[in-house]
Amino acid sequence: MTMLRYELGDTGPAIAEIRSKLTQLGLLDDTAPGPSTFDEDVDRAVRQFQQERGLTVTGVVDATTYRVLDEARWRLGDRLLSYVVGNPQAGDDVLALQRRLSELGFDVGRVDGVFGPRTGDALREFQRNVGLPADGTCGPSTFKSLGRLAPIVTGGRPESLRAVEALRQAGKRLPGKVVVIDPGHGGADRGHRAHGLDEAAVVEDLAARIEGRLTATGVRTFLTRGPGSDSSPTDSERAEFANDSGANLLISLHVDAHPNPEASGVATYYFGGNEPGTASAIGEQFAGLVQREIVARTDLVDCRTHAKTWDLLRHTKMAAVRVELGYITNEGDGARLADPDFRDVVAEAMVIAIQRVYLPSGEDAATGALRFHDLAAN
Repeated sequence: MTMLRYELGDTGPAIAEIRSKLTQLGLLDDTAPGPSTFDEDVDRAVRQFQQERGLTVTGVVDATTYRVLDEARWRLGDRLLSYVVGNPQAGDDVLALQRRLSELGFDVGRVDGVFGPRTGDALREFQRNVGLPADGTCGPSTFKSLGRLAPIVTGGRPESLRAVEALRQAGKRLPGKVVVIDPGHGGADRGHRAHGLDEAAVVEDLAARIEGRLTATGVRTFLTRGPGSDSSPTDSERAEFANDSGANLLISLHVDAHPNPEASGVATYYFGGNEPGTASAIGEQFAGLVQREIVARTDLVDCRTHAKTWDLLRHTKMAAVRVELGYITNEGDGARLADPDFRDVVAEAMVIAIQRVYLPSGEDAATGALRFHDLAAN
């Protein structure tokens, strides 16, 4: 199957469509369009769009960027919205609907622009409250009711308050919690390679070390792929696996690479975009804990935490983070990644971060202070 990929210098009908979408979004001035060419203006517009939408900024329109471009063209009222099993609608119109319902006090779950079952339930509850047929379809009558109410409603982040309360009710003890560990890549896809290492093998080993420690504390753990597996699930398949497992948390393991061999350090990512109220509150907290524990226990450069809308982070129902543990192309980071003792330290840092997600503020410890034997003793 041909991989969708358009970049600087490409021409053809698909480029004309991309130019049209970018113009519609106000990112490209194509009032007098020339040839259907992916020129430098398109490259800049694509990079700006990727930055605004929480995607990796490459200037390349791959399948993910193309899909998000298509989602961005929808405005609330452009089409009927409803929950479709197996093929949920997604777009800026769904995001606007979720935000309005959430501000009105209806539980849509995460505001992510994907019309899932919780959005459908929230819509039906809204329809019942305003005296409309509760059919779960957002059509003209529902748009009108939402339009009447929206100007008098002030928002906040009620979905964040619900997430924090659910975390509190889950309790502080780790036994019984479910954590999915996602070693990136796999099978023929080995990820980044340098200094005699390949990314898939490094994260497989790290996943095994985390799994062993979590299991010892009574946590139920699942791997999205086993060590030595010949499969490389897509991010959507990994998210579906995590959702089906009923996980409380997911941690995805990767290492980074860069043409500049001086690039180094660790970064952690959680779900969130530039739109207000779209970030996962617990995901953001979890990412911060993972990042700080790793930085406190190692000498990796702190590249901080960042919000992204990558499929794995967007489609998981639980709080999920992706860790980019050093640059395999950097000599120093590569040497650390090759060291089993270093991987042990990182595995412990991640397990401690998972425990700290559940600790009330009054019982939490300083970053870098907790040790695995403290958890195992409890």
